[in-house]
Amino acid sequence: MHQPDSAYSEFDDNRLVELARQNDINAFEEIVSRYRQRLYQTALAILNSHHDAEEVTQDALIKAFRALPGFRGDSLLLTWLCRIVINQAHNKYHWNRRRGSEVNLSLSRPPEPGGDQQQEDFNIPDMRYTPARELQNIELGLLLTREIAQLPDSLRETMQLRHLKNLAYEEIAQKQHCQLGTIKSRLSRGRELLLKRLQVYGITPDE
Repeated sequence: MHQPDSAYSEFDDNRLVELARQNDINAFEEIVSRYRQRLYQTALAILNSHHDAEEVTQDALIKAFRALPGFRGDSLLLTWLCRIVINQAHNKYHWNRRRGSEVNLSLSRPPEPGGDQQQEDFNIPDMRYTPARELQNIELGLLLTREIAQLPDSLRETMQLRHLKNLAYEEIAQKQHCQLGTIKSRLSRGRELLLKRLQVYGITPDE
């Protein structure tokens, strides 16, 4: 007999895996709830496409459920799940490349006074072209997400809406009920703080 759904959130990963191996769907649903967003961000860091990242995440979770009997616990459950997502995303990425798709990693900043919109973007070095560099790129995507989440409250949501959800300045201003100039100022300040945080890890943008 299954325990109430609310009880599953109290279980550690090992207990959830044990139950899921016994075809306890509620246990696996708790694993999905616990880690789906992290896995999605990992896929998104490789593919730079929300649609592809969602597809890869879903496929990876199905594959993980089928592969649970082979999970020995030598690594953290999240690490094991991420490896599956990385493999799936890697295959999807190369399939996209064979079809001629191109992907880029970038952060955006408000245009400089007197400048034009074409000067808005600056690129993080693209590191997708070897498996080792691809792994570095995945880590970078996760790092960006984590470091943006550590920004002050006044900047964090604006940065997340722009850089993680890819909303336009006008959409962010409408959502946050403030002037466009305020949004640009927040993004400029948030970008400045984010770059300082990234420099601790030896990461600098290609301007």
